[in-house]
Formats: sequence, structure tokens, C-alpha cells
Amino acid sequence: MNRTADLFADAALDTLLLPFATGALTWPSTAETLFMRARGGAALKALPTDRLVCAQSFKPFADALRAMGLTLAEVSAQKFPLVLLLPPRQREESRALLARALQRVEPGGTVVASALNNEGARSAEGDLERLAGPVHSLSKNKCRVFWATATAQMMDANLIAEWAALDAPRRIADGRFLSRPGLFSWTRIDRASALLAGCLPTDLVGCGADLGAGFGYLAAEVLARCPGVSALDLYEAEARGLDLARSNLLDDVQRGEHRHVALNFFWHDVTKGLDKPQHYDFIVSNPPFHQGRADQPEIGCAFIGAAAAALRPAGCLWLVANRHLPYEQVLRENFRKVRTVAEEQGFKVIEAIKGK
Repeated sequence: MNRTADLFADAALDTLLLPFATGALTWPSTAETLFMRARGGAALKALPTDRLVCAQSFKPFADALRAMGLTLAEVSAQKFPLVLLLPPRQREESRALLARALQRVEPGGTVVASALNNEGARSAEGDLERLAGPVHSLSKNKCRVFWATATAQMMDANLIAEWAALDAPRRIADGRFLSRPGLFSWTRIDRASALLAGCLPTDLVGCGADLGAGFGYLAAEVLARCPGVSALDLYEAEARGLDLARSNLLDDVQRGEHRHVALNFFWHDVTKGLDKPQHYDFIVSNPPFHQGRADQPEIGCAFIGAAAAALRPAGCLWLVANRHLPYEQVLRENFRKVRTVAEEQGFKVIEAIKGK
């Protein structure tokens, strides 16, 4: 599966650059431009990319940007004459990013954003107008690109400050975990992961991994249920989730729990495989199956392949998935024994044991 190639077909990115192609906006002649939630694509090749500073917390997108030779950096207090943004679908996260874009733009500078029509483009345009005043827009590729000038008299400084904090971490599940808007099932423990946790045997031992760890729920359940675990590696592609997983699990350690367990955290695209052949005694996973709206079962299939390569002989994979996803064939191709442990509420829990 070539996920990097798929990233280069990006209607929102193409539309983001439309105002520069039509002459409605001009590119800064010498200064750097900030691109928040940046994604790589062929459209960027027409730009002075040596002056483009990209911020991206999702590892597959970050890898694609680096492959193009683009600079990735954390968003700092530096001001820019032009800030580009591809807002996410989740409303609170989108509003926070629009507000932070206005905090990073120079007075008189421009914030430009683009989104698919069916992923909240009009709502995001309205949000930018509430923050910054009059907004210009263009439509193409079933997307909208919209922009505003950062004029002190027009900007709502109080609303910008309020919205910039909308995606801040907060406690969920009766205070047990930190989560934040934009993460998968960010307000609650998702039913699939809870089903998998309830099916896990208590005799998992040795060195394990959680693939697609999110904010750390499954990993925490493994540690709580399986006292024989000596090491646990968490792999997560979204850095915003991995940071919270680290906080959530290390909070337990500071309270005196699981001090005997070696914990490691990896910002990693699991679909590219793991750099630890035959290393793990067990792996747990609730793999993602979509990026955007459409089902992409090839992501889960890649997770299964990565798990099979990283497990020791006779090691086991515990997997949960939506019942309709066609994972059985790739499981049978990679594992000696495959059994469905539970089917409830539209989900299936599968145990797969690797051959010796």
C-alpha cells in the first residue's frame, strides 16, 4: 500500500493555492510562510518551498512533507505575513487552529484556509469571519478557500484567545484519562476498544506493543489486567494523541503503579512496518480504518502485516475491528491460528497466533 502517493491527490490543498493562481493574493517576496496542518502535494512544487515552514502532527503527512524536502517545525511565537491552514473536520479543533493562525500572523498579514464542502468548509469560513472580520472566498474542486486580513480593528481578540484553547487536553472517563478534540473517540472510551479490553486474557506476559495507541486506553488496560507484562511499546501516528498517552501512563507510574514495566512511546506510521522483527510476545490493536470519510481497510491490513512481522514465534495479536471489515484473509496468510473471540455491537475481537 502506497499511502504517500495517495497524499498527493488532495483537492483541499489544490484549492488552498487557488487565490495565488488567480492573482487574488500574492506570495510574500522574501519572508517565510507558515503552513499549519500542512500536507504534501504536487501543488506545492510551484511555490518557493525553501521559505515554507510546515507544522504537522500526523506522521504520514509529516513524512510526505519531509520527502519533498520541506521544513517541519513546531508552531512558535514567530509572526508571519502569510499563514496557510487546512482545518480539520472536528469543530473545536478547527476553531482552535483558526484562532492560533491569527495569533501567528503579522498585523496586516493574511490567513488563508481551505476545506472540502462536505467537511465543514462553510462553517469554517463563518468561524474565520467571526474571528477576523470580512472574509473573501473562492470555490473549486468541491472545496472552498477563504481568507482574511489580520486588521486589529476587525479582529475579536477575546474570541481569538477563547477559541485558541478549545482543543486543550481535558479529563474524560471519570477523570481517568486526558484526551482532546480531534483525537479518535476523544470524549469517551470507544466501544470497540472497551470490548477488546474486556476480552484480553490476564496471562499476557513479556514484551508487548499497542499499535495505534491513541491517548493510551488499551495500553492502560493491558497494564491493569496483565501483571506479567514487563515492557510495553506504544505506537501512534498522531503526535497530539501520543503526548497524552505518555502523560496518562506515566501518571500511573508516578502514583506507584506499573513501576516494573518499561514504557516506550513512538510517533510512527505503523503501515510502514515496525523496526523490531520478531521482538514482541504480544500485540494489541484497534487499527484505524479510514482517513477521511471512506473506509480504507488496507490500513488495518497493513497493521496486521506489521504485527505479524514484529511478533516472536508463537506470539499473539489481539485485534478489534468493525465486523464488516475484511481482515480474515490477511490474518490467515500471516498467522497459524485465527479465532473470533467475540462479536458484539457490530464489532469483532480476534486472536491470532503466529506460527513457530
